[in-house]
Amino acid sequence: MLKNLLLAKALAYNCLKNGVTRSLNVFLPVIDVNQGDEGYEGATVIEPERGFYNEPIATLDFASLYPSIMIAHNLCYTTLLTRKPDNLKLDEDYVKTPSGNYFVKPHLRKGLLADILEDLLSARKRAKNELKDEKDPFRQMVLNGRQLALKISANSVYGFTGATVGKLPCLEISQSVTAYGREMIDLTKNSVEEIFKAGAFDGKVKRDAVVIYGDTDSVMVRFYVETVAEAMELGNIAANEVSKKFVKPIKLEFEKVYFPYLLINKKRYAGLYYTKPDVHDKMDCKGLETVRRDNCPLVATVLNTCLEKLMIDRNATEALEYAKRVISDLLCNRIDISMLIISKELSRKSEKYAAKQAHVELAERMRKRDPGSAPRMGDRVPYVIIAKGKNVPAYEKAEDPIYVLRNSIPIDTKYYLEQQLAKPLARIFEPIVGQKAESFLINGDHTRTKTQPQGKVGGLMAHMKKIPTCIGCKAVMREANPKALCDHCMPKRCQIYTDKIARLKTTQRHFSRLWTECQNCASTLQEEVLCSSRDCPIFYMREKVRMDLRDQSDMIERFKNL
Repeated sequence: MLKNLLLAKALAYNCLKNGVTRSLNVFLPVIDVNQGDEGYEGATVIEPERGFYNEPIATLDFASLYPSIMIAHNLCYTTLLTRKPDNLKLDEDYVKTPSGNYFVKPHLRKGLLADILEDLLSARKRAKNELKDEKDPFRQMVLNGRQLALKISANSVYGFTGATVGKLPCLEISQSVTAYGREMIDLTKNSVEEIFKAGAFDGKVKRDAVVIYGDTDSVMVRFYVETVAEAMELGNIAANEVSKKFVKPIKLEFEKVYFPYLLINKKRYAGLYYTKPDVHDKMDCKGLETVRRDNCPLVATVLNTCLEKLMIDRNATEALEYAKRVISDLLCNRIDISMLIISKELSRKSEKYAAKQAHVELAERMRKRDPGSAPRMGDRVPYVIIAKGKNVPAYEKAEDPIYVLRNSIPIDTKYYLEQQLAKPLARIFEPIVGQKAESFLINGDHTRTKTQPQGKVGGLMAHMKKIPTCIGCKAVMREANPKALCDHCMPKRCQIYTDKIARLKTTQRHFSRLWTECQNCASTLQEEVLCSSRDCPIFYMREKVRMDLRDQSDMIERFKNL
């Protein structure tokens, strides 16, 4: 996304430089690229009224907010006045922006940026109209990509005016745009709450409407209605009424309804997304750890499932019980290692960091073990946190998942509970169960039953000889050449053998499914899949099942001694 944004800024600048300016005989200055100390205030975020809203919440959005502001108020390099003019009339010949800057109106000089933005927005509108009528899936993808590219390009026109390290910075423009944006969000909130009083619009408004949250270019409105259709109707009315207060082409649009809606904090919320009253389009999440790669996959899986139980099933109790079951499984070592892998990009050397980083330190250890297979600069480094005693920093506990599997090193489940799972889950449940959500999750009966992980803590234990045990009851076998079963389990040898064979067959089927998935991913039908994608959870699942398969095969071999 960052790469695309930078490319869009470059394209917008080149359009300004090579296309429009040359035809108008306007010359662009060459500006030295320096990092300036001067900045400007960003967008407004209305303080959220946090909570779980089991009712429709309408969302009003400004269409292309920043480009529309630049067009409406003629904000451009070519219309900027360096001082207050004496021979022009305020609001008739020029405007004073909320940030205190002056720009002439279009009848005196039409801004260059306004022309560019009008072309970009009209092209995007055409692409979106074509997209509505297009039936071919491939053409739909092309048109959707085009309208998104035009959207990014239009927003980048504002972006490069505020980039102090850029080709053509002009903070007077960027700070004026954000100042207008802040003013408009506040005006929208006040207007909605003034217009939609109880009894308004022929009694359609049952109670006074409240704006529960607003951020940059959108506001969320609580109309106190019961159905999505009612919220959509009032949302459309609100968009039309408030739009009358703004200079064209600035327009407020009704876009969607969230029902239910979980408002966690600023820039953190989730809800079922409705554009039609009958069925929701998707579950929409913003600012939550459902897609972040610096968290282990377990976090995203648990959060998504809890949100589905809250939003779709409308069952907060079941969501909470599910979270507790996962925590119990984690502490009892019943979670697959593939769900516990964290990965981060190795972007610079250890001496470049102010503090030691887990993935950087692990890469150095792996380089000492085997320089040929160690991560290189630019690679993502997967790791798990192992148990290594108290007060050991996390960067010393980071270990290669394959190394952990092959040496049966125990996982630090407490770290995963307290540092990975607890806080994201608490953010979801806090609006429902209160401020003690985190304590409620990490304490209780579900955290008291813990099993001792396989393997031993410490480097010396990995070299200790394994003591043979009975396959049936796990009793220690003291003989020099122990049999598969102890004397107590011998009468049940047929049943034990059948159970172990069934388990071996199940593991073989599991391995075959994973192997087939890897073959499909690699687009090959060869017996061997040459894959070393250590950022893929299937890779570790396959390795884990391969080791289980080996151990179970060895166990079956021991029955030959009976």
